[in-house]
Amino acid sequence: MKKALAAAIAILTVVLLAGCVPGPNPLAGTPDAAGSVAGFWQGLLHGFIALFTFIWSLFSDTVNVYEVHNNGAWYDFGFIFGVMMFFGAGGGGASRGSRSR
Repeated sequence: MKKALAAAIAILTVVLLAGCVPGPNPLAGTPDAAGSVAGFWQGLLHGFIALFTFIWSLFSDTVNVYEVHNNGAWYDFGFIFGVMMFFGAGGGGASRGSRSR
């Protein structure tokens, strides 16, 4: 019974993780309707406002969290950097030091 349960959990874990695998973006590098391609600075802004954009996207079909018409790695870097800036993942906790008891 334990082996069957372990096997079922392993299969379920693999299936759930397979759903998280990123795929290619066929629109990367192509301009949007306005003729622009999002770069690092727009990625930084979009990452910084990602929480608010996500909440807004729950109620609107015209709002997306991530700009698919981007220039690739620089947009991604700006997006992740903006998310880290907003949520404070800059290593500030490491600067506090340790308390001696």
